[in-house]
Amino acid sequence: MVSAAVLFLLTVGSVCLADRQLVYVTVLFRHGDRSPVRAYPTDPHQESDWPQGFGQLSQEGMRQHFDLGHFLRSRYRVFLNESYDRREISVRSTDYDRTLMSAEANLAGLYPPAGQQVFTQDLKWQPIPVHTVPQREERLLSYPLGDCPRYKQLMNETEHTEEFINVTTMYQDIIELVKNETGLNDTTVENVWSVYDTLFCESRHNMTAPDWVTPDVMEKLRVLKDFGFQVTFGFYKLQEKSRLQGGILLGEIVKNLSKMAVPDPKRRIKMMMLSAHDTTVAALQSSLNVFNGRQPPYASCQIIELYRDDNGSASVSLFYRNDSTVEALPLQLPGCALDCPLEDFVRITKPSISDDRDKECQLPSQGRDKEVIISLVVSGCLLLILIVVLLGVICWQKEPIGSQGYHQVINQEAGEES
Repeated sequence: MVSAAVLFLLTVGSVCLADRQLVYVTVLFRHGDRSPVRAYPTDPHQESDWPQGFGQLSQEGMRQHFDLGHFLRSRYRVFLNESYDRREISVRSTDYDRTLMSAEANLAGLYPPAGQQVFTQDLKWQPIPVHTVPQREERLLSYPLGDCPRYKQLMNETEHTEEFINVTTMYQDIIELVKNETGLNDTTVENVWSVYDTLFCESRHNMTAPDWVTPDVMEKLRVLKDFGFQVTFGFYKLQEKSRLQGGILLGEIVKNLSKMAVPDPKRRIKMMMLSAHDTTVAALQSSLNVFNGRQPPYASCQIIELYRDDNGSASVSLFYRNDSTVEALPLQLPGCALDCPLEDFVRITKPSISDDRDKECQLPSQGRDKEVIISLVVSGCLLLILIVVLLGVICWQKEPIGSQGYHQVINQEAGEES
């Protein structure tokens, strides 16, 4: 009886799993390994020491994304067509060399050409379009956006919180060390984060570090770097920060999920691939309230999968791949199951998505000033109309009785003179 019951449950479970069909996937990843974005003044390694200069994808970064493409091919081998189909996948990147090249390397691993798609026998690669917009116009994949006065105010408030002051006080010796050793005149916490990034890139490429850069110093700088992500997207007024930053991308993703949940036999798109930065991944995860407080590593990948059941209901599953040696780890949206019903996913994420970001970005004083100006304009117009009406009434009251006859006399006289 026990074995029969177990067999029955397994059969039912298999049927339930079979009824749940993957219909759409959003993949957001950070670019691969790169050269540093800049050097500090006393850095012994300047831009000329890097083959392609600052901020460029390295060959290791290319391999990382080629491997990530292989991972995605393995994960979605049944879901995606084996050969590239432009109607199945859309790819967008920020307008940086390293993100564009990461997307291209990823696609090389995801869609190795076969059959008619081979255009040169010795080349296991095919061109696949990657779309972008000029960086000055980027509002979806590049964070934090600097066009929001309210967000800048929130960041200023964050830097006056007890937690921020305690952490920066605790690591004041490291901040002073960086100031003394790097030649930076103004050593802010942001500068310290930048110096860590430079040293980290150099260490990954086996460049000799200055004597002051010990393992202990690097670990403390790493802690400060992670704290920087928490400051930017995290602990203080998290939800409001999300509405002004990562919530923009989350809103677009939620809109696409809701659209894709409705069956449409004419629709063939299955995957949206987004190639961006560590700050993009952190901003999106913060808006979902699943950010772990650590800088997303190279080629880290946030996956959002949409499933539809035979009964018409839809659900969303989150996965995060931040280590190439393990499978993507499931993430649980707070307040929902691992397989989160779409309607619950939309409800839970709604507070992190702004309906009018431009309005929310205004400072409270700016909003009041605008209202005052509008009120003054309206009041002035009403006052002007009132004055015109009053003048008209006064003029009408002053007009002599029988004035029509008087005008006729003048007309008669005028006629006689002519």
